Parts: sequence; C-alpha cells; structure tokens
Amino acid sequence: MRTLHDKRYKLIIQRLKEARLAKGLNQLSVSKSLKRPQSFVSKVENGERRLDVIELFDLMKLYGVTWDQLASRL
Repeated sequence: MRTLHDKRYKLIIQRLKEARLAKGLNQLSVSKSLKRPQSFVSKVENGERRLDVIELFDLMKLYGVTWDQLASRL
C-alpha cells in the first residue's frame, strides 16, 4: 500500500513534534493556543491530517522554529 505522505513531509512533521517537545509543550496546550481541538495536533503528528501553509506557520511560530530548521537536508 502506498503512503499518502511524501517522506519529506513526514520528516517535517517529525521535526515539528520534536520542536513541540523541546519547548515542553503537550498537545493539549498547543491546541488551546491555536484554539483547535487536541485531536487536531494528534492527527497532524500521526499523519492522519495534512497541514495547510497557515497552520504550518502558526505551529512554527508557537514552537519558535524556522522553515530552514524544518526543511534542512530534505
């Protein structure tokens, strides 16, 4: 069975999760900051939901990471 997500996308999501954990944030605190349900964060991190550009930038801002950090060596 073919995957829905490119390996580069999966790597970006993995790096986002690592950035969240490095900030000491749990999924619930992130969801509250974004005014989204906790399941939003869970589904993104598990690859069940794809991020759009605005959502990606919101997470990057919250986690304090740049595109260069997420996309390096893709």
